[in-house]
Amino acid sequence: MELEALQKDCAKRQQKGLHFIAASVVIWGLILAIHLTDMQIEQKNLWALCCAAVLFPLAWGISKALRIDFEGKGNPLTKAGILFSVNQILYILIAMWVFAAVPSKMLMVYAMIFGAHLMPFSWLYQSKSYLVLSIVIPILALIIGLMYPPVVLAFLMVIIEMVFTICLFYECKKMK
Repeated sequence: MELEALQKDCAKRQQKGLHFIAASVVIWGLILAIHLTDMQIEQKNLWALCCAAVLFPLAWGISKALRIDFEGKGNPLTKAGILFSVNQILYILIAMWVFAAVPSKMLMVYAMIFGAHLMPFSWLYQSKSYLVLSIVIPILALIIGLMYPPVVLAFLMVIIEMVFTICLFYECKKMK
């Protein structure tokens, strides 16, 4: 199979990762809820980092509900998608450093890492939504994160992820 055919197969079978982006709406919603509490910023940051732990189970459940092929077996590009996701774990080390050094900016760095990690998926899924948002999210996170408290950024991320989910839904609908 040629590369473009493999990309189209991956995009179609995995619905361009719609289940993961939908799960991120929930995760950013949880992070927003955490930042609406009166906990200290260090506690909020710790709980925000813990929210990522529910990503895979939540995405799996959403994939089952939407009948999306979660594993993508049989397409060698699925391994690339896994690699694109796993590399984010290494970048989280930066957020962990910020957690200790500048706690008030940890969520900003976390959002920037999240957004930037989406760029390779624009190639994998041949998606303009991934490309645009992989650029917009880090820039907006930097601007909002420098100017406003983390709760504003968390709210913005919920909205962005909702819009992203809708955009992917329409991209997937066009594929059919």
